[in-house]
Amino acid sequence: MKTLRFLTLFALLGFTSFAQVNWNFDKSHSNVMFNVTHMVISEVTGFFKGYDGKVSSKADNDFTDAKIDFTIDAKSIFTDNDKRDDHLRSDDFFNTEKFPTITFKSKSMKKGTGNSYKLTGDLTIRDITKTVTLDVTFNGNIKDGWGNERASFKIKGSVNRFDYNLKWNSLLEAGGAVVGKDVEIVANVQLIKDKKS
Repeated sequence: MKTLRFLTLFALLGFTSFAQVNWNFDKSHSNVMFNVTHMVISEVTGFFKGYDGKVSSKADNDFTDAKIDFTIDAKSIFTDNDKRDDHLRSDDFFNTEKFPTITFKSKSMKKGTGNSYKLTGDLTIRDITKTVTLDVTFNGNIKDGWGNERASFKIKGSVNRFDYNLKWNSLLEAGGAVVGKDVEIVANVQLIKDKKS
């Protein structure tokens, strides 16, 4: 009898430790953007229209150590200028024919003060993988009118494009580069809880 109780308790503890909440991206209420300086004095903002991913967390409102797998369709880059977008798809930048996806795989999600987190993971662009840390603001949870649990985040960070062989560079006569080396990443993310969770 004691053995049976022990095995039952062990099974319950094991189930609890591995239980997780799964989330899907609501693409109609999310976006993935980047900003980069242009000719020193201004910025160009772009979007990736094609992306997908999965997120799993310990609870509906605790994303500590959340697991995140995210994939971007590099060809979906959009800066509202066809010529510039074609250049960005070329080997000067993303070479989307050879490297069609950009991926991010989390390594840790650490709680900060208030509603902030530090998200660390491996970002792969072209054939180069670097570990990056991003600032995350958790905007909270809500249940919508259809009974879906939703969670919202703002994610910000910066990467050096030369680290990923986005190598094109042209210098201005007055000094400075036509395109800056540091690229700001901004993502507004809304997740919907998987009802199977």
